[in-house]
Amino acid sequence: MGDTAVLSPALLREHPLPEPTGGKDARGGVLVLGGARGTPGAVLLAGLAALRVGAGRLSLGVAASVAGPLAVAVPEAGVLGLPERPDGAVAGPGDGVLDAELARADVVVVGPGLDAPAGTLALLRTVLAHAPATTPLVLDAFALGVLRDASDVREAVRGRAVLTPNSTEAAYLLGSSDAAPDEGHDDGDEPVAARLADAYGTVVVCAGVVAEPGGRRWRSSTGHSGLGTSGSGDVLAGAVAGLLARGADPVQAACFGVEAHGLAGDRLAAAVGPLGYLARELLDELPRVLVELRSR
Repeated sequence: MGDTAVLSPALLREHPLPEPTGGKDARGGVLVLGGARGTPGAVLLAGLAALRVGAGRLSLGVAASVAGPLAVAVPEAGVLGLPERPDGAVAGPGDGVLDAELARADVVVVGPGLDAPAGTLALLRTVLAHAPATTPLVLDAFALGVLRDASDVREAVRGRAVLTPNSTEAAYLLGSSDAAPDEGHDDGDEPVAARLADAYGTVVVCAGVVAEPGGRRWRSSTGHSGLGTSGSGDVLAGAVAGLLARGADPVQAACFGVEAHGLAGDRLAAAVGPLGYLARELLDELPRVLVELRSR
């Protein structure tokens, strides 16, 4: 079992983020797929987080009935309408709707705001079939809920994905009801993030711990209980995706993403209160804390 390094500005400065020059295409494009009729806000948060950490181009795919309102709410993004069931759940990718976006996306996020297994699996399989094999993926929320039992998808994402589970999703992925991600450091047990990384062959971010397959892991020095609020995980997933789009490798994107997310929460805890700040408020903090991580 390897040691867990503590993330810090000094440590992160030893591995500076890529600083692309040129226009928006040089900073990479992010495609976020999710957003059932009742939860398009999850896609909005993830997408804006990707832009806030420096991605250059953003596309969003959501249930068709909310695509228009989302396009107005996020004028910086191109928005695609996906087929939906009568209850508003995303039914799948549609016939060729995503092909062009998948071909040009530098990173694809799947999961925020999804709520139906069949539609989620169809989206994942379409992404894996049509996105270039070199395109990294960020899997969040409901995409993690279907990953464990879809052996074809599970095998296909090995080596190319970052998983961002919360504690409930982590326990499900491990087939356990008691996989508390905050445990496993004082008693010699493996952190849950490390167990997931080895089991799924991906980089994993869980409860402030980043792990890659094979033993290396890092723990955030930041973060407050106020981060446990609706939409916070969507912001984290989008931040990781935006850093990947800029050219960071998966471990680097995960480490910078989790530290920036935690620092943003610390700033809001001081300014607003330890509880009660909103996930959307994290977005404005992200550019500032990334500057701090580069300069302190």
